[in-house]
Amino acid sequence: MIYWQLVVVFFKIGLFTFGGGYAMLPLIQQEISHHQWLSSAEFIDIIAIAEMTPGAIAVNMATFIGFRTGGILGSIVATTAIALPSFIFINSLARFWKTHREHQIVKRVFAGIRPAVVGLIGAAAVYIGQSILVVPAVANSVDASAIDRPSVLIALGVFVAVRRFKADPIHALLASAVLGLWFFS
Repeated sequence: MIYWQLVVVFFKIGLFTFGGGYAMLPLIQQEISHHQWLSSAEFIDIIAIAEMTPGAIAVNMATFIGFRTGGILGSIVATTAIALPSFIFINSLARFWKTHREHQIVKRVFAGIRPAVVGLIGAAAVYIGQSILVVPAVANSVDASAIDRPSVLIALGVFVAVRRFKADPIHALLASAVLGLWFFS
């Protein structure tokens, strides 16, 4: 039963999400919550682990969630299910795209999809930010003391370092790990 649930959930996520792994996060979070496969804190931890490991974030998350819920076979099933729609879609539409990419209707469709992807990524960023940067006990509070200041400092530091100074993301992650040891010990 769990394997069929993994197929349905991750095939649906792969089929209906455009824009890559980050755009998939809201749908993955919704499905994980609905099936009660992980807690919110575990979901955030999975995002961090999936981000640090090689490969696409959504595939890494599917693999881990599949393993967590159904062992090795579960990880194979979830990973295959999330990748299969893209594989089918790309192979089916490669010729169409090559000959019709300059067509006005195709251009307009993609002009509508692109900002939607930005919105999905923004929604994921807000969810993750709220989950990480706010002290859990007072997450629903508007009190300024609810802000987890060390986490905010690390997040802002990494943002500025990568965006403004073009720091290597791997170095930023390593520096953040060291700061985490210092701030949170």
